[in-house]
Amino acid sequence: MLCNLTRNQAKSVVKKAIQARRNNSNLAVENLETRWKTFSAAEQNTVAKQLETAQKQDWKILSTDDKKAAYYIAFGAHGPRAPITEPGHGIKVFSGVVGALVVSAAFSYAVSQKGQETPKTMTKEWQEATNEYLKSQNSNPISGISSEGFKGKGYVMD
Repeated sequence: MLCNLTRNQAKSVVKKAIQARRNNSNLAVENLETRWKTFSAAEQNTVAKQLETAQKQDWKILSTDDKKAAYYIAFGAHGPRAPITEPGHGIKVFSGVVGALVVSAAFSYAVSQKGQETPKTMTKEWQEATNEYLKSQNSNPISGISSEGFKGKGYVMD
């Protein structure tokens, strides 16, 4: 049938077909974000499959509603991506975090109580002996403990 038409008539027929496809598609996907939750699972699958097949064609012929609907189906806040809106959710999260902090603080305290005494290298005498040894070995003579006029504490900790 298109063979007998002029070029302008053929373009007109193709434009009408594209417009008809857009009109049929727009009915299903128009304001999809607001209506998606009211669809049954079968309707959701049907709309998703229609959009999937439409996306396989040239994206220039897709309407803006089709593109928005495809984006919403792929990345929208529905299903597992839906925000949690149950009452008391914030209190549950807060109490869980506080509980975890209390348990970790109690565990840290218990470990420090059961831990060993400080090592002998942390005594003041040991640290002073370390300073003397490093001075005798002329360790770091430019800016460290063996340098002229050194006024720091060296390895002695308070």
